[in-house]
Amino acid sequence: VFQEMFKGECQYLNGTERVRYVQRYIYNRQQDVHFDSDVGLFVADSPLGEPDAKYWNSQPDFLENERAEVDRFCRHNYGVSTPFIVDRR
Repeated sequence: VFQEMFKGECQYLNGTERVRYVQRYIYNRQQDVHFDSDVGLFVADSPLGEPDAKYWNSQPDFLENERAEVDRFCRHNYGVSTPFIVDRR
């Protein structure tokens, strides 16, 4: 059985003052390629991920969308979930 998985992860430091978005592509329990908003590019983690990283990094519109995930996905979700997870004390 082969398994392919995508994982998007937001890392917050001091609220939304410092936000990092990491997107991981995993195949058969091995991370092949990832996008890190601090780097701004896709990085191959294995030989299998090299063609994808090279292709995605050559697409300016696609890269711009990935870079925007910090605001569109992470900061937005932080604002939506804060009343339920941060302010509950």
